[in-house]
Amino acid sequence: MDEEIKVDIFEDSESLRISLFQLINGSKGFRCVGAYADCRNMLENVSKDKPDVVLMDIQMPGMNGIEAVGILKEKYPDLKILMQTIFEDEEKIFNSVLAGASGYILKNTYPTRILEFINETYEGGAPISPSVATKVLKMVSEKSTSPKSHDFNLSEREKEVLSSLVEGMSYKMIADVCFISLDTVRSHIKNIYEKLHVHSKGEAIAKAIKGKIV
Repeated sequence: MDEEIKVDIFEDSESLRISLFQLINGSKGFRCVGAYADCRNMLENVSKDKPDVVLMDIQMPGMNGIEAVGILKEKYPDLKILMQTIFEDEEKIFNSVLAGASGYILKNTYPTRILEFINETYEGGAPISPSVATKVLKMVSEKSTSPKSHDFNLSEREKEVLSSLVEGMSYKMIADVCFISLDTVRSHIKNIYEKLHVHSKGEAIAKAIKGKIV
């Protein structure tokens, strides 16, 4: 990794905030540019820090992480946000994704995996802890048993790419699985965004699940 990935942390647990700060700053290729206990001055802090990835706790005093993601994505549509929580609650997962989160991981994730997840988020992936991914796929499975709704005129290939996004695959993984180039993956995803009328991976995944598209 030639350049540093700049990370902002929003976490109300002081011990976890400090350990994440030390983990990120003590790892080559990563730099923590800000660590905060709440979201009170979130927009100002993010504007000042200019992070590549935000690591966002869901349960915080005052504004919670899901509300924070919605506000951040409205102001910074391209900002990549990785949710972190102790919960595997389906509704929280869905609401996080709907708000525009790139991924959703558990706080008991091994430190090395946290760094891998941050890097994957930075590269355009949608990392999800395995136990959380199981719940997401269960949600998709349950919704797919009911009649499908409008498919937004997606091609079979676009549906395949969208389905891979829902499963948490990175662009590179999608390219490998579908036997297409990275540029082709990006082109398909651009078309998917336009057809679904969304602006982020999180919105696309949420619409895919909610609309039973895949």
